[in-house]
Amino acid sequence: QVQLVESGGGLVQDGGSLRLSCAASGRTFSSYVMGWFRQAPGKEREVVAAVNCDGGRTYYANSVKGRFTISRDNAKNMVYLQMNSLKPEDTAVYYCAARARSYYCTVYIKEGDFGSWGQGTQVTVSS
Repeated sequence: QVQLVESGGGLVQDGGSLRLSCAASGRTFSSYVMGWFRQAPGKEREVVAAVNCDGGRTYYANSVKGRFTISRDNAKNMVYLQMNSLKPEDTAVYYCAARARSYYCTVYIKEGDFGSWGQGTQVTVSS
């Protein structure tokens, strides 16, 4: 299993930007599909974005399309989530997640598909 550590959360005003980072341990990072999830108070955890093992395929939740961008740097064992035009409804704890790739380098988006999780980082958007 890969170890994940998120950073970059914080307090930002409505319309602002943040960049979340997730550092992964291990020498086989390029074999992992990566995802960002979030959980707001009183709500279930939901997928925000995901990227396949080589960065060639991405997925975005409808609520963040056009505002968020997921990317990865396999040489640095890092995955990022650039969040622009933030809204108060984006307030949540954001989690980085990883799962080993299957035969195909595809994207996974279900919470149950991911076996490794970071500790989470709080993002608060004030109105």
